[in-house]
Amino acid sequence: MSKLAQDIIIRPLITEASMDAIALRKYTFEVDKRANKIEIAKAVEELFKVEVAKVNTMHVGGKLRRQGRFEGMTRSSKKAIVTLTEDSKTIEFFDGVY
Repeated sequence: MSKLAQDIIIRPLITEASMDAIALRKYTFEVDKRANKIEIAKAVEELFKVEVAKVNTMHVGGKLRRQGRFEGMTRSSKKAIVTLTEDSKTIEFFDGVY
C-alpha cells in the first residue's frame, strides 16, 4: 500500500533545539510510526521540493500524566530529523517561525 506524503509527515516540531538545528540544514518533523527512512525522505522531497541528504528517526515514548487520582500515558510518536543537501533550497515554512 503506497502512502501519501501528507499521511507520512504529520507536523513540524517547533522547539528551541530544532530551531537551532535549521542553521545546519536539519529540520524536525513528527512522522507516521510505520514510515521508514526512505518513505520519509521521499515525502519531504515531494511536499517541500527539496533534496534530502540524510534522515535520522527516533521513537518518542508517551509520558505518564495525572489528572487528580487518575493517571495515564500520553501518546507515543516517531520523530524524524531530515538533513538537506548543501545545494538544496531551504524549507520556506520554517523561515518565518524563528
